Amino acid sequence: MRVVVTGATSFIGAAAIRQLVQNGHEVCAVVRPRSRNLENLNKQVPEDCRSRVQVLELDMREIEQTAERISRPGDAWLHTCWEGAGSDNRTQRDVQQANVISSLAAVRAAAAVGCKRFLFTGSQAEYGVCHERITEDMPCRPVSEYGKAKVDFAHQAESLCSSLGMEYIHARIFSVYGPGDHPWSLVQSCLRTWSQGGEMRLGECTQWWNFLYIEDAAEALTALLGTVDPGYYNVAGRDTRRLREFVEEMYDLCGARGSYSYGERPQNAEGPADLLPDITKICAETGWEPETPFAEGIYEILHCLPEQTSGKTGI
Repeated sequence: MRVVVTGATSFIGAAAIRQLVQNGHEVCAVVRPRSRNLENLNKQVPEDCRSRVQVLELDMREIEQTAERISRPGDAWLHTCWEGAGSDNRTQRDVQQANVISSLAAVRAAAAVGCKRFLFTGSQAEYGVCHERITEDMPCRPVSEYGKAKVDFAHQAESLCSSLGMEYIHARIFSVYGPGDHPWSLVQSCLRTWSQGGEMRLGECTQWWNFLYIEDAAEALTALLGTVDPGYYNVAGRDTRRLREFVEEMYDLCGARGSYSYGERPQNAEGPADLLPDITKICAETGWEPETPFAEGIYEILHCLPEQTSGKTGI
């Protein structure tokens, strides 16, 4: 299978590419011209697999030129490119709606290069504030502009794919962690701070939460590019507990260095949501199972952390 991947240097995009080429697939990796993160992608792909990757430097504003630039037609398209995923930008309607426009252009580009499947990386934010088990058939009531834009895109993309003769698959990805994640994420912030004996100022952290290790997420996306039925799939782990339990486990794994306090940060853009994902559908359809225990993933991140100076951090 030949897969076109947009957002190829992103946290999830790069991991998915590594998984795809290790499984024997070919990849056309679409990256920004002169991307500073291209070196990271090169590091992610094993040397003996690099011949399976074509790097295509193309801005998302020019994504419909893919058919003119790609060396060979594609079979499937994995779209992980989405600007403004950070907490501040999640409330910015103009930023998020620009993503909808560029992502719909990616759908048209996918059809033009011969793809038969379009896999989009959605988000738990599409569901909004939930306090019950989350299944794919639940109504979406997003509260952030980020979540609203993902839902808006899905509605338009599903119809567009149908008219262009492509199958549309939508992965609603929950909280992914691992080496290479955004430095402002909860896990990265905690580990970086405590590994240097610093102080973390946190929110209440009383909500139910769920973490999925990056390698497991990449395997899930690879599975969804296979022969599954079109539709919506939750992509998450099986370990769901109060967020404070995860925080305190990380603190212990850092050798109980530094300190932390609760109740000192406001809620994020999605509000006080509980993450209680049901992954029955994807497991039944693909045979995929998340395998990495939370502690094992944390040890992997700690092994990769650069030396940093201590200090106070809030999240």
